[in-house]
Amino acid sequence: MADFTPHVAAIVNPRSGGGRTGRGWRVISETLERELGPIRAHFTTSPSTPRYLPAMELTRNALKQGAQLVIAVGGDGTINEVVNGFFENGAPINPHAHLAVLNTGTGGDFRKTFDLPEDLEPCIARIAEGTTRTIDIGRVTFVADDGKEAMRYFDNIASFGLSGAVDRAVNRANISKMFGGSFAFLWATLTTALLYKSQPVRLTADSGFDEILNIGTAAVANGRFFGGGMMIAPKAEPDSGCFDIVIMRDTKLRDLVSGSRALYDGTHLDDPKIIHFRAKTLTATPLDDKPVLLDIDGEAPGRLPARFDILPSVLTLRC
Repeated sequence: MADFTPHVAAIVNPRSGGGRTGRGWRVISETLERELGPIRAHFTTSPSTPRYLPAMELTRNALKQGAQLVIAVGGDGTINEVVNGFFENGAPINPHAHLAVLNTGTGGDFRKTFDLPEDLEPCIARIAEGTTRTIDIGRVTFVADDGKEAMRYFDNIASFGLSGAVDRAVNRANISKMFGGSFAFLWATLTTALLYKSQPVRLTADSGFDEILNIGTAAVANGRFFGGGMMIAPKAEPDSGCFDIVIMRDTKLRDLVSGSRALYDGTHLDDPKIIHFRAKTLTATPLDDKPVLLDIDGEAPGRLPARFDILPSVLTLRC
């Protein structure tokens, strides 16, 4: 019989951060239990293993067994999977459960919007304080790599264009990851942009926006940061009830090189090539046969066409 006792669960990706999470788990777990009391740890396994245990499935099981606080231990991809595990059949499994994040992976973009500490002990201390914030979650319906329609939730930023191609390059680039998330994403962005060509996409939003644009990168933002620290959406608020949509038109390598500082400090919205508006829904439809790749919280699961919807105030974050 399942144990439904209220408890704290940790969903741990031991391979995140190039395996640093697994190697450091003893210290991480001791610090968590010192601050929060007993925890139940659940470890993800590799997709290549006979019994694949993804973070999404582990989170759903933990919530159904009584977890009141679920801590995602890993990178932005792990956090995204845990967020998806809070939902089943289109609704929250336990609307009263809290999410916390302990970023030990490559990117660390989601935590930056909430100014969560990068270091282990101060971040766990923040979680233990119990301060909460109710946040919005995005939902995107898209075409998966197998050609079938798929749906996924996102906590931070979904985007498409160059960013989707960069994601795939980052996930292949084990060497660049050794130098940290910011370097990995910057290196992949610059090398991918050498060959990337902007693609025509029709964008339709509930705000009335309806245009065909040559997309370099378009970000549908709930949080502010992506790509290993780029402040792509400096005005985004994750509890505003709408997305901040930032579109980089006709992006070329020279634009990225000359504007790289602006992307990191958030001043790029002044660039005439940038379009910025807010909306609750956005539909993106490609106008040629070349795939326009998606990035969903640092992962690359598919391509356009896609529809993005905001779900207001559906998740409570310990931050």
